[in-house]
Amino acid sequence: MKVLLGIGGSDDSIRALEKTVERTANAGDDLTIAIVENPSVDRSRDDIESKVTDVLDELGIEADVRHLEGNPGSQLVDLAENEGFDQIVLGGGETSPMGKIQIGSIAEFVLLNSHVTVTLVR
Repeated sequence: MKVLLGIGGSDDSIRALEKTVERTANAGDDLTIAIVENPSVDRSRDDIESKVTDVLDELGIEADVRHLEGNPGSQLVDLAENEGFDQIVLGGGETSPMGKIQIGSIAEFVLLNSHVTVTLVR
């Protein structure tokens, strides 16, 4: 399966990175990691890329790592649809005290606009 993982540096996206790379190791997926701008996160792009490299190296996985510029949600959707990805994976989704799922703006945009299957890792 051709998988696109969007990562913006949030704790949720780091969890999605770890779980997706682990799945890739077990399933043999073709993984591309897209580092996007997330203004609500303090991690720098260099810190995010360093974490990506560490996780990939730990499991011996090779993946294409890209940096996307501009609106992160639309860039992820465009990349996934233009390059024939089977799935977009994103971190996100917490449960509110009322039991409803709360997702970030990037994940919400991708979920509402993608024609490619989207998986949220919580």
